[in-house]
Amino acid sequence: MGRPDTPDRFFRGDVELGEGLFPGQAMHARKKGDRRYERLRARLMESEFALEVETQFGALDRLKPAGGRLPLGPYLEALWRRRHFIWRDVKSRVRTSNANERLGSLWLVLRPLLDAAFYGLIFGLVLNAGRGTENFVAFILIGIFMFQLTNAAISQSSGVIRHQRALIRAFSFPRAAIPVSLVIRQLLEAAPGFAVMLVLIWAIPPHEQPTLLWLLFPVLLAIQSLLNLGIALGLARFGHAVPDLGQFVSFVGRILLYASGVIFPIDRFVNHPMAHFIVELNPIYQFIDSYRMILMQGTFPPPERWMTLLAWSLGTLLVGFLVFWLKEESYGRE
Repeated sequence: MGRPDTPDRFFRGDVELGEGLFPGQAMHARKKGDRRYERLRARLMESEFALEVETQFGALDRLKPAGGRLPLGPYLEALWRRRHFIWRDVKSRVRTSNANERLGSLWLVLRPLLDAAFYGLIFGLVLNAGRGTENFVAFILIGIFMFQLTNAAISQSSGVIRHQRALIRAFSFPRAAIPVSLVIRQLLEAAPGFAVMLVLIWAIPPHEQPTLLWLLFPVLLAIQSLLNLGIALGLARFGHAVPDLGQFVSFVGRILLYASGVIFPIDRFVNHPMAHFIVELNPIYQFIDSYRMILMQGTFPPPERWMTLLAWSLGTLLVGFLVFWLKEESYGRE
């Protein structure tokens, strides 16, 4: 590696040896003309390093970029083949997420409960924001627990690629596995809290009685998880390019808390028709309102609501995945 004509970046596994790319010249050779590119290629092919590699591994033309972007179909297949790796990573991180705290995994339930108690005290008792809401306890429990699932995807995904840079450099795998693992882990961490939420809205007066419509809860949860995955993929890509994005998304999360009907009824505080229309376009608000419909009101969300939620979730997932996939080669590099 000490020879001046040795392509140092080859040892990091992110270039194609046969392309003849050298330090500081990799991404500019083709842009500045085929003649320079051919000179670089010829220089590499004639080096002692190339001869040693060819002797050990065969023809150099067969070498491929270790960090290159696969076509979309093979990329999805490779991601599916890594499903066991993703699942093991998820289980490991869930087990160790609160290992340093005395209460351990109990914090997965205590955090949203404490948030619900705080906002219920401030908005329910002090500000009396729940006036006119028949079961404000269930209202705020559902709002806090279900909002925090999406807010976790928003707040944690912008830095997930940078935090996993060592893993990316050490192994070759579809980088989308990282935000996929993040979203699945967040879902598993939130699952005990959902169970506690359902018990509480049934046990605390006025009791919400379980109905067959409660069986729609996991269906809504699956659709919301698709939305979360699309958000995570998109923010992971832009957070890798712009590290300061993490500071901005925390501010966005606070805005969404108040703009999604999480802790007070939107109808009581938003009277302007255009403002109300904008709030209703918010998919987080629509998810929370749908959860309240099936768990509190015992009503089936209208078909257009289901279509809207599916459109938001699948559209966000498609855009987020494509945006992430297009920059696959850049993750893990300086």
